[in-house]
Amino acid sequence: MRIGELSKRTGASPRSLRYYEEQGLLTSSRSDAGQRHYSDAAVQRVSLIRQLFDAGMSSRVIATVLPCVDIPGDLGIAEETFTAMMRERDRIDADIARLTETREALDVLIRTNSRHRAELSTAAKPVTQSA
Repeated sequence: MRIGELSKRTGASPRSLRYYEEQGLLTSSRSDAGQRHYSDAAVQRVSLIRQLFDAGMSSRVIATVLPCVDIPGDLGIAEETFTAMMRERDRIDADIARLTETREALDVLIRTNSRHRAELSTAAKPVTQSA
């Protein structure tokens, strides 16, 4: 199938598909006219690539993980992939810890601001005089 058809079937833009190819994540053959042609298996491949990007992985990490899918019986590749996935998990854990700390600091600021707004609201009420 040509790039437009793959784009329609996967929801990935042609630009993304070309990027995946540039990064070595996806392959195509070329017609005599230079048009890209993809196999039917490319649909599933693009779906996997998009899931990995959505999970926050970089194209470099994805390129390390994909050989495990391509050559599932190779122990060396399986070990490299395991190491890459553990590194990625550690990175995600560190990101979560950093975001949790940031949220906690923001919660302190929100509580402080809420008290300040309440104080300003009380102080800003006009005093009414009885006639």
